[in-house]
This record gives sequence, C-alpha cells and structure tokens, in this order.
Amino acid sequence: MSQQLADASGGRSSNPGASSSEVPRRRPSRLLLRYRMTPWWLRVIAVFALSRVVTTVIVLLFARAQGANPWTGPNPPYLSYAAIWDGNWYKIISFYGYPAQLPITADGHVGENAWAFMPGYPFLVEGIRFVTGARWELIAVTVSVACALGAALVFYRLMRHVLNDSNAALFSVVLFCVAPLSPLFQFAYAESMSLLLLVSALYLVVTRRYGWVFPIVVVMALTRPSGLAFALFVGLHLVHRFVVRRSDPFPVRDRVVSVALAAFSAFMGVVWPLAAWIGTGSMTAYTDTELAWRAAYIGYGELVPFTAWFQGGNWWLGEPWGAIVVILLILGFTVFLFLRPVKRLGVDLRLWLASYALYLLAVFFPQSSTFRLLMPLFPALGALALPRSKVYRVAVVLVCIAGQVGWLAIAWGVDGRDWTPP
Repeated sequence: MSQQLADASGGRSSNPGASSSEVPRRRPSRLLLRYRMTPWWLRVIAVFALSRVVTTVIVLLFARAQGANPWTGPNPPYLSYAAIWDGNWYKIISFYGYPAQLPITADGHVGENAWAFMPGYPFLVEGIRFVTGARWELIAVTVSVACALGAALVFYRLMRHVLNDSNAALFSVVLFCVAPLSPLFQFAYAESMSLLLLVSALYLVVTRRYGWVFPIVVVMALTRPSGLAFALFVGLHLVHRFVVRRSDPFPVRDRVVSVALAAFSAFMGVVWPLAAWIGTGSMTAYTDTELAWRAAYIGYGELVPFTAWFQGGNWWLGEPWGAIVVILLILGFTVFLFLRPVKRLGVDLRLWLASYALYLLAVFFPQSSTFRLLMPLFPALGALALPRSKVYRVAVVLVCIAGQVGWLAIAWGVDGRDWTPP
C-alpha cells in the first residue's frame, strides 16, 4: 500500500519530513532578502531618483541643442531651460502679481495674460525666495522636484490600497516617474504641486477620511483648474456609496461631510474666476483670458461647453473627420473604463477618471498642451502596471522614456516661432 501511495504521488514519499529533506527549498538570495527588508518609501525614493537621472540626461541633451529663443540664448544652462514657456509666466506672477487691467489686442479682444495661471505655485516659490534669497529658477525647480517625490510616495500608497499588490504598486510608481511628460516634474511648472495635492485628496477620499480633504481642495483649486472636476468626482462617489449602502454602510456623518465636500469643491472651482472678476472689474476676465490661447487656432468666440473638442477636431482634421475622431475617442475612453485591468482600480478611481475626462471635454480646446492637461488621469497607470512579465515591463518603460524624448522634441524645445506650447 505504501508503495502504491508513493507511486501515486510521483514517486515521492508521503512523509512531509522526508519530502523536505529530499527536495530542499531554494533559498532566496541575500540581495532579494535585503530588497524585501527595504521599507516601501525607500524603494519609491530609489525609483524616483533613478528616473530623475535618466530624465536629466535627456533634458541636458535638448538644452545643449537648443538655439536662441524668446527666453534664453543658445545652449542654455539647465535651470534657465527648465523655466521657459509657462515658467516665465509664473516668474512674472511671482515678481509682479496679476494685472488690474486686462491687455486688449488691436482688434479689441482680451489678450494672453497672467490671469490664466493660478497663484498657488508662483506664490509658494516667491515666499521661499523671499525667505532664502535664492535664485527664482532654482527654487521653482526644487519645489517641483520635491512635490513630484511626494506625489510618487502617496501614489504608491494609493495603488497599494486599491490593487492590494505591493509589486504592482511599485511598478505603477515606476511608470509615473518615467511617463512621457515626467520632465515636467523638474521644470518650473505647477504640475508637480497639483499632482501631489490631487493624489493626496484621492487617497483620502478612497480611504474615506473626508474631513482632511477640505484644506487640500483649497490649495489644489488655486494651483491648477481642478475644483469643478473634483466636485463632480465627490458627488459621484457619494451617490455610489448611497446606492451600495446595504452592503457597504454609509454612516450619516460620512453623508453629511461628503456632501459638504462636494459643495465646497464646487465653490472652490469658481473662486479663481471670481478673483479675476474682482481684480479686473470684468466678470468674464478669466474665461476671456483662457479663450485668448485658442484664438490662434479658431479665432475669438464665446465659451460654449462641450464644443471645443469638436472645433479642435475639425481644425486639425477637417470636417467631418474631426467630429468623427472625437466621437471615437469618447467611445474608446468609455470602453477603457470598463476593461478588466482598469476595473481593478476600484469604482472611486474610475469615477475620478470619468469626472476629469468629462471636465476636459467640457472646457478645453485640444492642442499641444492637451498632453499636459491629461496628466491628472495618472491613476490609470495602475492598470498598466498589473502584468508581471519582465519583457512587458521593460518594454513599457522604454516606450515611456522614448515618449519623453518625443514630447520634449514636439512641445518643449523651441524651433523659431513655435506654435506647439507644452
């Protein structure tokens, strides 16, 4: 009988002790053991540091090839090159604030001006400059890098919570750090600060600590346009919690605080247009200023929600293909939200992706800076981080790094009269 049992088990003894002695387990290497003992935050910092080395080398190569432009001379040093484009607007705001009188073009329309840029980032940079006396460009880049590192750390915690997989969470951070637009993490732009605030707010909502989100919303809504999209997200979040309250209790306290958070976020979403109205005396100062940036494409007009993407599509591709492509993009994004890897992110993050995408569709005109405006959709990177194949992961990282080169070539590097702002 014992022989029959041995044969049935593949010729191995059924005695656990004999099995463990005859087939010794493979011990993990010292390097693997040390990795497993490394704190999560140290792994994230290491990923972030390595990614910054790669990106810095790429940026320096572009700076070395950069010719004279409206902001710098030829072959500018890193800090000067990192503060062109909107970085110059933030510097103007830091030094001079906002104009009380809107600039008017020769044909009587509001021209491009500082009211298009919110005060959170430039005022923070100016505050540090006032205290330290350091160069503005150095502080601006340092703030961006510090905020990007903070965003990477919180993003790991968010992905660890929703995916329940530390390996996938860390690779999500890798993709975040090497993404095609990650050079902005070390430029004089508000994106790093905005993403840090956003990912912190998302993490707190997902973990249902609503009270802590209020102060974050205040700063976030004054750093990048986000208040209305976040208000929609919180509204959808609380509706979902109410619908599933039997299987997932929704206490009265949570209901009251989340409703208040949605209303407060909506209010903060209109605070900056109200500030522009008060500061200039023009009720439409902010929207007129934003429309000035699309005038070069389609001329001046009124802000009509949910029309800009169709106008842009027709401008880029002509009729009827422009509208057809926009409709296909909308359908494609809708399907994307219901793919199995994306569903792994959980209902809340999918609601954020839908809310922000709807906000973009409602108010923004598609052009070269649209790539930057898509950055708040970064939680979707968690879906791309799920496959464990080493070949896949290496390939995705290489594609992202190539994307950095492509984005810098298209949008950041200045070639004569450049019409592709980042």
